[in-house]
Amino acid sequence: MLLLGFSAVESLDRMRAVLLLLVVVTLVAIESVAGGKNKKEKSPPLAQGSEELGSDCSEWRYGNCVPSNGDCGAGFREGSCDQQTKKMKCKVPCNWKKEFGADCKYRFSSWGECDTSSGSRIRTGTLKRALYDAECQQTISVSKPCPGKTKTKPKGKKKKGKGN
Repeated sequence: MLLLGFSAVESLDRMRAVLLLLVVVTLVAIESVAGGKNKKEKSPPLAQGSEELGSDCSEWRYGNCVPSNGDCGAGFREGSCDQQTKKMKCKVPCNWKKEFGADCKYRFSSWGECDTSSGSRIRTGTLKRALYDAECQQTISVSKPCPGKTKTKPKGKKKKGKGN
């Protein structure tokens, strides 16, 4: 009988341990699911002041996107309306042309013929759209150097395998 009673107490302890482990695993699973939902939600743009103040103003003026580090990448754009200001996250593409800014989008024609006197080629672009009411020129011209002598690869015998 004593042996049987000891065995019953031991099995109850095992059942309690398994139940406790199951509760802990369930709590961890619930916590990780709840924590993941908060990270997926997008936050509104950074703003200084109250959200309600921003809703009253209808004519926001935005400045250029200023990268946080270097010439391109993530940065901030300041907006103002009446006495209110706010900062918004923005991104400056790394292939932008500094002459006409990252907020002015142009449609470009093909490159022109090479001008031998200046040694450059020119093409023009017409304004496609201006982001954030940026002040953009309607047409712009960009130039690049003419290509130099084209280098030809030496034509030799092609090897078709290691053993030939």
